[in-house]
Amino acid sequence: MAELTTLTLTQLRDGFRAGDFSAREIADQYNAAVAAARALNAYTVETPEDALACADVADAARRSGELKPLSGIPLGIKDLFATHGVDTTAGSRILTGFKPPYESTVTAKLRAAGAGMLGKLNMDEFAMGSSNETSAYGPVISPWKRNDGGNAALTPGGSSGGSAAAVAAGIAPGVTGTDTGGSIRQPAAFTGITGIKPTYGRCSRWGIVSFASSLDQAGPMSRTVRDCAILLESMCGFDPKDSTSLDAPVPAWEQGLSSDLRGKRIGIPREYRIDGVPDEINAIWDRGIAWLKDAGAEIVEISLPHTKYALPTYYIIAPAEASSNLARYDGVRYGLREVPQGGNLDAMYAATRAAGFGAEVKRRIMIGTYVLSAGFYDAYFTKAQRVRALIKRDFAQAFEKCDLILTPTAPSAAFGLNEKMSDPLAMYLNDVFAVPASLAGLPAMSVPGGLDAQGLPLGLHLIGRELDEQGVLNAGLAIEERAGFTARPEKWW
Repeated sequence: MAELTTLTLTQLRDGFRAGDFSAREIADQYNAAVAAARALNAYTVETPEDALACADVADAARRSGELKPLSGIPLGIKDLFATHGVDTTAGSRILTGFKPPYESTVTAKLRAAGAGMLGKLNMDEFAMGSSNETSAYGPVISPWKRNDGGNAALTPGGSSGGSAAAVAAGIAPGVTGTDTGGSIRQPAAFTGITGIKPTYGRCSRWGIVSFASSLDQAGPMSRTVRDCAILLESMCGFDPKDSTSLDAPVPAWEQGLSSDLRGKRIGIPREYRIDGVPDEINAIWDRGIAWLKDAGAEIVEISLPHTKYALPTYYIIAPAEASSNLARYDGVRYGLREVPQGGNLDAMYAATRAAGFGAEVKRRIMIGTYVLSAGFYDAYFTKAQRVRALIKRDFAQAFEKCDLILTPTAPSAAFGLNEKMSDPLAMYLNDVFAVPASLAGLPAMSVPGGLDAQGLPLGLHLIGRELDEQGVLNAGLAIEERAGFTARPEKWW
């Protein structure tokens, strides 16, 4: 039998339905692959019994002719999604041992669609990070290596680093990720896979551990654009339990896929030609422009003048919301509790939070508390919200001239572990291309475009109008077909 872990999610779905292999054979091979890849540190919890149980249900459904959209497909789930009875820690010590008595809406939808679960995926603590180095479980190691003969361990990006590494290494055919300022798109670019953040509100946030509530959005990551479309259809939909959930129909994105872009205008923002970005990044961007032209699109130059303020705006709003959201972790309700000898309630709060949160989370709580404090609220938080409105207006004006926007996904290829941890500003710059679309709540995706001189993947980034996931997926498909990206990391784990 063919090695099923080399197939795309679409090939697995269609092969299973055609009777080429059973769901149990899929689950067996993936469970074995997960167990053999622990050197990557991609999974924090493995749930092979869950994958097998769902596979048996899928095999029975095939016999009875009652298949569901994801029957037979086992997925990896980012550790930010609450999963009933299975550890959900958001990569943090403070949630050690927390087993939710409920299921997040997104994972419940995936289960209702027939999917099984291979395990929970490692991530930056509370999704705060761009390299998966802030996790309490330790960093995820990218399956990719530079071709310079060295053996440096590379980051898979963050915060969805475990998700990205799992797909790239063939230990999950598809995964869930979350994106607050680029946490699906940047790791997808670093590992040569595809990931899409839908319009804010498309996926329910209920049961997802909150980081920055006005920015957080779930989305799928997988090997191909079609795989993402399939997963996204099962993840989205109105949820009355989430006050920010969009009450909008979920289109049949897979059925609507088309790489014919005739009549479409692609905007190229002049402000995204940033000094200091490597020539290879601009070169892959130029190739992407040529591919979209070849697909029939017209290329137009646009301006997003407030882009230069996006990163500082994000790093005021996101920490402010994080400082509020993370106030709930006090050692009383769930997770870690540290009680100093002879200490009172306040001492317990302080000791629990000091021991439970990592350095990056503490940094952002301090920044957020500062910008929300009396005397500074208007100077920082209110001003940042005004700039956010201007950034959103920039996009609205740009979309009067174009249908989609193309940029690079990240300003570099994957970097080595510990290379940027001592310089938070350098780390924050990883999301310079991704953050504006997050602030505006727009759908955006990363598609692999090629390799750099060191043999590492580079991604191309597409941004669409609100609710135009179909346009983004179609342009992604056009790039995917022309880039012909088939590179995979050489197995060393």
